[in-house]
Amino acid sequence: MRKRISFWRRQARNVGVSLVFVMVATGLWYTQEQGYRDQLSWMGVPTWETLTPTSVHRVLRNDGFLVGWSDLRVNPLWVSYYLHAVEDPHAGARPDFQRDWRTLWPITTDSYFGSGYDRGHLAPNYAIAAVHGRVAQSHTFRMSNITPQRPDLNRRLWQRLEEVVIDHFVPRFGTLQVIAGPVFPERYLDNALNRVGLVEVPEAFYKIIVVPAEQPLALAFLMPQNVRGNEPLDRYVVSIDEIEMRTGLDFFPNLSEDMAGRLEGQVRTQGWELEKVARLPSRF
Repeated sequence: MRKRISFWRRQARNVGVSLVFVMVATGLWYTQEQGYRDQLSWMGVPTWETLTPTSVHRVLRNDGFLVGWSDLRVNPLWVSYYLHAVEDPHAGARPDFQRDWRTLWPITTDSYFGSGYDRGHLAPNYAIAAVHGRVAQSHTFRMSNITPQRPDLNRRLWQRLEEVVIDHFVPRFGTLQVIAGPVFPERYLDNALNRVGLVEVPEAFYKIIVVPAEQPLALAFLMPQNVRGNEPLDRYVVSIDEIEMRTGLDFFPNLSEDMAGRLEGQVRTQGWELEKVARLPSRF
């Protein structure tokens, strides 16, 4: 009997030690993970307004940016990254697209071939490379950062916006927080079968740009898939609230209610000098 009691005491002690180890390791991982997320997001990573199957996502870490990945839509719901001024911005040769083993479904590098859609970057190749380096640039070519975009949007209007952000807004403000992602129809079943392979096709795309200062500035764009590509950028300026309504996401969950109302509820272009860059052609 004593031997049996001693045995169970040893087992209980071993289990207790294991639980303490797991708790400490989990705590250290969480602290490190939270620190990394804080480096790449201002006022918290995007989360959902109301928990639904279409809003659930996992946060994937990359050098220089985060991805909120949806296994249901087989799409990034958002990407988040910082940009800051650098003395000599440049990017190396374009890396090859690469499959991301972290996604539940196998999205291969040739999944979009013959579909009529481009492999559209959300975290941009050039800006991420210029600010965060070569490894980060290669991570933008993971298929978890890619979404179906019509050529006139991807190669023209969306690209022009990317260039304005890194070429004009970053030098003007010094540091920017950027969040970008797709927009899908309100009813999931209306679009569930509109897919390129396994990947659901968005109806539009958003980009939110914030100057993370004590009195922050914000500028948000919402662009549909069916653009010609030569439209002025200021035609697509919207409030952050509108994008939150269309996506079901809460982009800056740590903002005070008062600040969120002022930053997200209004369209304010003052200070951005958007009229000077809205019609610039692409550099390519």
